[in-house]
Amino acid sequence: MDEVLKLEQDIITVDMYLKLRDAVGWKKLSRSQAKKALENSLCTMCVTLAGQPIGMGRVVGDGSVICYIQDLIIHPNAQGMGAGVMLMEALIAYVKGITEEGTEMMLDLMCAKGREFFYESHGFLARPTENLGPGMIMYIRK
Repeated sequence: MDEVLKLEQDIITVDMYLKLRDAVGWKKLSRSQAKKALENSLCTMCVTLAGQPIGMGRVVGDGSVICYIQDLIIHPNAQGMGAGVMLMEALIAYVKGITEEGTEMMLDLMCAKGREFFYESHGFLARPTENLGPGMIMYIRK
């Protein structure tokens, strides 16, 4: 019998977050950074398989004018199973649900190189365009 993917909101723990980040080789975070990041998220979504987290994503932002999809992670052993699609649909639905009637919310994300098609298939627009410049980033180290 095939295992069923399960989507759950706001269950990500610091340990889950750090393990998933480690599984995909992302920068190490301190436990306090991870805790604060999760606490300051508008929401987190987790996909589990047989009770084990295999993917996550979170929404950050002001919840009124702009939100960002952050930390969309699928464990390498679980890629291609549909968890990424489940997460994107849930995160977008969450932001649609908090958007005030008669207003517009800007939903952004930073895309890993080579993953543009995945996000474009969910309605995201790759920048730069004729009217929009490139996304920018700055890292502040202390």
